[in-house]
Amino acid sequence: MLEYPRPQFKRTSFHCLNGQWTLNNKPIIVPYPKESLLSMYPIKEHEDKLVYIKEFDFNDDLTDKRLILHFGAVDNKALVYLNDHFIGEHIGGYLAFIFDITDYISNHNILRVEVSDNTDTFYPYGKQSNKPSGMWYTSISGIWKTVWMETVPTKEEIRSIKIDTTIDSIDFYVDTDNEYCISITFDEDTVAYISKSQHLHVDLKNIKYQNWTIKQPVLYTVTIKTNYDTVQTYVGIREIGVETINNHKYLCLNKEPIYLNGVLDQGYFSDGIYSPKDTKEYLNDIRRMKELGFNMLRKHIKVEDEAFYYYCDKEGMLVMQDMVNSGDVNFLKNIFLPTIGFVTRNDNINVDEARLNFFIEHSKETIKQLYNHPCIVAWTIYNESWGQQRSSQVFKELKQLDKYRPFDTCSGWYKTLDSDFDSYHIYFRNKVLTSKTNQILFLSEYGGIKRHVEGHTFTKRKANYGYGSSNDEKELTNKLIDMYANMIIPSIKKGLAGSVLTQLSDVEEEENGLYTYDRMVCKINKKSIQELNAYIYRLFRETLLK
Repeated sequence: MLEYPRPQFKRTSFHCLNGQWTLNNKPIIVPYPKESLLSMYPIKEHEDKLVYIKEFDFNDDLTDKRLILHFGAVDNKALVYLNDHFIGEHIGGYLAFIFDITDYISNHNILRVEVSDNTDTFYPYGKQSNKPSGMWYTSISGIWKTVWMETVPTKEEIRSIKIDTTIDSIDFYVDTDNEYCISITFDEDTVAYISKSQHLHVDLKNIKYQNWTIKQPVLYTVTIKTNYDTVQTYVGIREIGVETINNHKYLCLNKEPIYLNGVLDQGYFSDGIYSPKDTKEYLNDIRRMKELGFNMLRKHIKVEDEAFYYYCDKEGMLVMQDMVNSGDVNFLKNIFLPTIGFVTRNDNINVDEARLNFFIEHSKETIKQLYNHPCIVAWTIYNESWGQQRSSQVFKELKQLDKYRPFDTCSGWYKTLDSDFDSYHIYFRNKVLTSKTNQILFLSEYGGIKRHVEGHTFTKRKANYGYGSSNDEKELTNKLIDMYANMIIPSIKKGLAGSVLTQLSDVEEEENGLYTYDRMVCKINKKSIQELNAYIYRLFRETLLK
């Protein structure tokens, strides 16, 4: 696993609690979901209650310090006890949470985490299903991200950092108690600033620094100090914006229009389900897609481990981050009818206020948790109307948290003008798209053609899920080339600003990935797709110059 679980907010103290635990009195390896092979847990079926136990020693001096317990994510409701003292609870299976355990720590400790998870659709659940098949996957439960501890000072703790960048400036917002004693060292010892408030504006107009780009993703180390606390982070100097060129809107990176040539990335792994065997597997996936010529991953309705975003930052891979859906999904209303063109729906009636409020707060926390990553260039709120309620209201509320990145309010259908994207999902056919609104024209899903590779599948059945089929590498590659020729290329000439191919890898019964589920086989001809993507970028530049 990645050495430090939060590379954007590092301190020198770090105690990892991953490894051997017990779950319901049986051994398990954390942080892998109990349902996965990597967990080594013997029971894969649903259990109503999960009781995790971890015994550990702690002998550090806590004079003038507090000890903070971190959970990367626990699905779904967690009650936490230390040495039989109730520490607190957390609901929601995708986001990080912390507890102050200073008053309860001893030399030898017993940490107990009681978890319940019924894949209740009131809460964000993504594509988990208690009856997985087709495009719905194995439901995971329990601890699935790193558990760890760190010490913080009792005085002037740096609680959080928010970073905004343009190509000319950096703004640091530091949450700490003493606003008059903050020092920020930018790029190691090159430039040092002393702040007299919790907000520091750094003007870069007369300082030569490299921008963060896809080809040169330069990251600068930043050290932030108070009298008693020190935190290390990093910054990529880049600017996200939207500009109109030739009457079409485009997302811009560093004031230059960029074609969002993306792949749908669901973050599933054949051995760990939600958790890869090692965080370097994120890096491997990123490099596989960059090798094929793609520049963006749409992280599909899952909030990933911090390591994923860190590697995207380092490698120059753009990310469009989805919010995690809640609510029931009706195949006829939410998937089939919209796919064939029936898209009338009012998302302001029959609203579940409690579920909507939880979704909004979960989405806000997602933005806050991931905000500082330069790789993230856009957000998706609702995917294919799953759990969609009051989309215009949600767009306006979330937009207040991020004034730079655009939001795709309704990816696919049941759309609203309260969105930065005019977003389409096209499967089973090719369709030339044209810009009909004053929004970014975006093909947020397409492709998904199935290819079965014997010996590298989730099941032994050949009749697995996809949007069309192919028999071998040549046929799949030719069908993708045809899709580019008859849909993507003519649409770019009419203002298409980006597209997302389904998908990075197979997932369980869904066999429509560019790679097999185990990542052992690339299912298309690499050279052909590389050449095709290179042509797409040339065509996009030529279109802008006309």
